[in-house]
Amino acid sequence: MTDGPDVNALSFEKALAELETIVAKLEGGNVPLEESIALYARGEALKARCDALLKDAEARVEKITLSADGRPAGTQPLDGE
Repeated sequence: MTDGPDVNALSFEKALAELETIVAKLEGGNVPLEESIALYARGEALKARCDALLKDAEARVEKITLSADGRPAGTQPLDGE
């Protein structure tokens, strides 16, 4: 049951929803030890995916350029520093 889509292919929302499901199962305490270990490992991968997606989004937001009057004027490519 811990098999699922490739973590790296999940959107933030799907990864977070699956992570919340895993946390609920683990907190419930009704999961056999081997499944708990597999769930924990998948949860760690999902957490890392969410962290990476949030950092990417934060970097893109920081790249928004402002005009002279302080209004958003466009964006700069993330790579173009």
